[in-house]
Amino acid sequence: MTFNAFLPLASQAAPGAAGPVQQPNFLTALVPFALVFVIFYLLIIMPQRKKQKKHVQMVDSLKPGSRIITTGGIYGTIMGVQKDKVELKISANVKIDITKSAIGVILAAESTPEKTE
Repeated sequence: MTFNAFLPLASQAAPGAAGPVQQPNFLTALVPFALVFVIFYLLIIMPQRKKQKKHVQMVDSLKPGSRIITTGGIYGTIMGVQKDKVELKISANVKIDITKSAIGVILAAESTPEKTE
């Protein structure tokens, strides 16, 4: 005999308990989906928002003379800050314009070396 032969017998109710079979509640079916969404939010969305806010604050604090590294790996000194872009000096006579979102890290403000006598 196979297991399938016993299924009809196991699913029958006792002779004295003749009642309707309850269907699962709709809300209990949504609980796993809600739980997955909460975990997804806590592990992925919330940390990304914090990182984005930190980057926006960093970019807003830019001023001429700051040394930066772009997300592409270019080192340079900021010469000018505009609304959506930054003028970056990367060599003696080489200046490029980049978007503010391309700024990866602020190193330090450029300082003039002090002479010791």
